[in-house]
Amino acid sequence: MPDPGIILAILVATLRAATPLVLAGLGELVTERSGVLNLGIEGMMLVGAAVGFMATVVTGNPALGMIAAMLAGAAMALVFGFLTLSLLANQVATGLALTIFGIGLSALLGVDYQSHPITGLATVISPHLSEASPAVQQLLLIDPLVMVAVVAPFLVHWYLTRARGGLVLRAVGESHDVAFALGYPVIRIRYFAVMFGGAMSGLAGSYLSLAYTPMWTENMVAGRGWIALALVVFSTWKPIMLALGALLFGFVTIAQFQVEALGIDIPPQLLATLPYLATIAVLVLISRDTTRTKLNAPAALGRSFHPST
Repeated sequence: MPDPGIILAILVATLRAATPLVLAGLGELVTERSGVLNLGIEGMMLVGAAVGFMATVVTGNPALGMIAAMLAGAAMALVFGFLTLSLLANQVATGLALTIFGIGLSALLGVDYQSHPITGLATVISPHLSEASPAVQQLLLIDPLVMVAVVAPFLVHWYLTRARGGLVLRAVGESHDVAFALGYPVIRIRYFAVMFGGAMSGLAGSYLSLAYTPMWTENMVAGRGWIALALVVFSTWKPIMLALGALLFGFVTIAQFQVEALGIDIPPQLLATLPYLATIAVLVLISRDTTRTKLNAPAALGRSFHPST
């Protein structure tokens, strides 16, 4: 019979690995529901990770670090919004440029903070973590951001399906012309959705540098932004399905460590590619059912809008 302690450790590790994917994925889901496609998640996460770490080192307060990361992510998204919503730049090209810009900017900001030690978020919340029993230690690793990732999909689902603001946002994503004709401020709504997506990406990045691996290193997001993008499509723009998909990817992420612990002779380089291979496999499966994807995708996704057109 499997050891309950091992099962608990795997469950907690899966939740922690899935948390940044859930946070960033929900932000992008709301953005895309408004009809805007932002491919800059990776860059926004990196800037959020760097700024959140820097603010925590300076202030000694992880909460302020996370707030700073959200503001940094929202500022990056605001740049994207200005270029695509106000200047009508191509959303795909601008999103890719935002990722490249975020990679360079985060490296520049964090150059003096490489391998700077800080106290992890879980240890700050539970200073006597090392003195607790192994089972209690695992439960205490479930920090507040993990709980936010557990609750957030249900809140976003409620907002998009029950709240008036969410229904208006979806209407804008389905047909901005009709929404504008009904008197809704399409551009303003999309700006708020884009900035929400940026703030959530920044928060996801700060989780990596403050809790998951409490340190700053260049490119530490390691492709999670692209996985979050894939999860939005995989979930067919449904928050709870996105969370379930993130749990699957989280389990695949930690599977490499479990395989190594079991002593199975597989090259570690191959194990490290498992999350990305899973992403490719999911995208292949999605591409085989184009009808389902088209039926659920926001009809105006990626289309520019200007009131004068």
